[in-house]
Amino acid sequence: MHAVPNRGTAFLYLGNILIMKVPTLFKEYIWLVETIKQAKKITFAEIREKWFNTDLSEGKELARSTFNRHKDAIADIFGIIIECDTKDDYRYYIDNNSVFRENSVQNWMLSTLSVNNVISESLSLQDRILLQPIPCNDYLQIVINAMKKKVRVEVTYRKYNSEVVSHVNFEPYCLKLFNQRWYVLAHFHRDATNDKDEQDYFATYSFDRIQSMTLTEIKFEVREDFDAQEYFGECYGIYAGGDVEAQRIVIRAYNDQRFYLRDLPLHHSQKELQRGDNYIDYEYYMRPTIDFCSHLLSFGKHVEVIEPQSLRENIVEMATEIIQTYNSEK
Repeated sequence: MHAVPNRGTAFLYLGNILIMKVPTLFKEYIWLVETIKQAKKITFAEIREKWFNTDLSEGKELARSTFNRHKDAIADIFGIIIECDTKDDYRYYIDNNSVFRENSVQNWMLSTLSVNNVISESLSLQDRILLQPIPCNDYLQIVINAMKKKVRVEVTYRKYNSEVVSHVNFEPYCLKLFNQRWYVLAHFHRDATNDKDEQDYFATYSFDRIQSMTLTEIKFEVREDFDAQEYFGECYGIYAGGDVEAQRIVIRAYNDQRFYLRDLPLHHSQKELQRGDNYIDYEYYMRPTIDFCSHLLSFGKHVEVIEPQSLRENIVEMATEIIQTYNSEK
């Protein structure tokens, strides 16, 4: 374990994981956001009382000027707007609660900072806190720079199932973190010519398969009709599905798995339909892509597809192939 100086913010290594020691100001920002979020609406007097009872206060009251500065900084850094309802006893509330949706940047930032702070304050337990690395090299910063500058990137890439290295040039439309991997959604476009038809499609590239990436000077504009949340909204992971249509899916979770899914839904569309003696039926509206099917299969006998019949048959076919693999002579 060693520290790395970085303009007042300490960084520590826990195993091979970089842990940021959150500065005091950020701790205060996180506390203020979580306090208002939990209360839904709260007066400044109530905020000040809660503040005084925390270790952060060091026995000092929260000044109105400090509160206002924090409120402005939270809006600037996290994009979280704290407003005052003058018609309801001057209570403060989060004006844009939509930023706290499950996979939003703000939610991820606040969660990451909170976890980093807890871990950085518990270094004596470093050998008993096990984390998972998320490899991204320098590509995350390069893609973000390209998205800010609205320029294409040049990439060399090798698929998992191929030894051939591809060279592509694309418009980076969005970033997605899924199952400990960073992905970039690439947009390819070519106007129609006398020799070739118009080309317009998306593809997803995993950072851990990228061999090199550089910025180009080729400008582009994101399509006005593109919405990253909507693009992946009907998906389980990073496969948009192509010709796989979204549909109603019902699964039955048995034993403890029914509670795991209740507490950690597979998809934002998850709804509980009914309960039995030892099961719960959950409904989804999504695309039954290969990654979703594989995930369902990973639950084994604890999850059963009820409908549609086509998905049920697909899972049976995948399970049969697994059995055949294990029964084949080696």
